[in-house]
Amino acid sequence: MERRILGNEIEVSELGLGCMGMSDFYGDRDENLSIATIGKALECGINFFDTADMYGPFTNEILLGNALSPYLKTNRDQIVIATKFGIERDTSGQRMGINGKPEYVKKACEASLKRLGLDYIDLYYQHRVDPGTPIEETVGAMSELVDEGKVKYLGLSEAGIQSIRKADAIHKITALQVEWSLWTRDIEYNDILSTTKQLAISVVAYSPLGRGFLTNSIRDIDSLAKDDFRRYNPRFQGDNFSKNIELADRLAVFAKEKNATPAQIALAWLLHREHDVVPIFGTKKEKYLLENISAVDISLTKDDLDMLNDLFPFNAASGNRYEDMSAVNI
Repeated sequence: MERRILGNEIEVSELGLGCMGMSDFYGDRDENLSIATIGKALECGINFFDTADMYGPFTNEILLGNALSPYLKTNRDQIVIATKFGIERDTSGQRMGINGKPEYVKKACEASLKRLGLDYIDLYYQHRVDPGTPIEETVGAMSELVDEGKVKYLGLSEAGIQSIRKADAIHKITALQVEWSLWTRDIEYNDILSTTKQLAISVVAYSPLGRGFLTNSIRDIDSLAKDDFRRYNPRFQGDNFSKNIELADRLAVFAKEKNATPAQIALAWLLHREHDVVPIFGTKKEKYLLENISAVDISLTKDDLDMLNDLFPFNAASGNRYEDMSAVNI
């Protein structure tokens, strides 16, 4: 596992592990299995772990903190933990809106530190931009957390160009977390990628496997658990689902020709894009962890990349990424 540098500031493994699905949104949960998978990820060279306070809600940070605690005692400086604030949920899971108020930033950080069992957070993201609070105020409060030693580096998630520029003017933004995959290529066409390059902000690509769809393992919506949020995701609904199956099939054919799995090709495509892009995939199981990590060994030629770009042009996927896109790109 090689390393990449986020924002010219922080060294992370070229693949990161997203932990959301271990506690929320993707059906069945098994804490012991998840903790074992996190431990295996460390053994395989992954040092970059992603969570958020709203995952669970709140329980995913606790799980990650517990899983990493044996390693943090002796190797804290070698492990990079990212978490996020800003999407408020109550203990029942009900969403309460987006909050970027300075006083909330401080409160959320203190709570995350406690749940994670940390003295500081390596990378602290604003999960979504609060349209009711000037981003300068939000990032100003985040910057104070850096001054206090509670946070090392700052990030944004799904922010628009003007928000990115305003935030970076207040304090250096190290990373932008955004959905980026073969079936979600918006970042390449809406000038966000060019903006991050100009400002030396690295991209952390979440859902690089299309929420599992690109693995070609989801063939029937009824195969998903009753509480799996993908049942309500537009790309998994009705005609969109049928059309998107065709995309998954395209990738499966290409992967077979390369003696790889669809997941490995999807990750390799991103790894070949830009050196400061770090995909974070999610899995609860060691089997898929090992499969996905093997993507780093796959070499794609220019012809391969051109073919994939042709197979998955901009807006190839049918349906919006979310049922409600109003909080994205603000």
